[in-house]
Amino acid sequence: MKKFLFIAIFSMCVFISPSYSNGLTLFSEEIAAKDHCPNDEVVWLNLPTGIWHKKGARWYGATKHGAYVCKQEAASAGDRQSLNGS
Repeated sequence: MKKFLFIAIFSMCVFISPSYSNGLTLFSEEIAAKDHCPNDEVVWLNLPTGIWHKKGARWYGATKHGAYVCKQEAASAGDRQSLNGS
């Protein structure tokens, strides 16, 4: 039962999250994201929630399941900025 519940929750995160469903380009290193989008701001995207954090914010580069992305690509994919600005 626990295994089934884990698989169900994991599947929901993967298939419902905007960043997974829209083919967003994800980077494990900030410099790679900067190279990919030199004219855009690089943000840290929390993948399960679809919420991004700006550089200097508490959670920038710090959430367990996240990646560096281009802000415009994340917004186009349906992701959004943290409501508290961090």
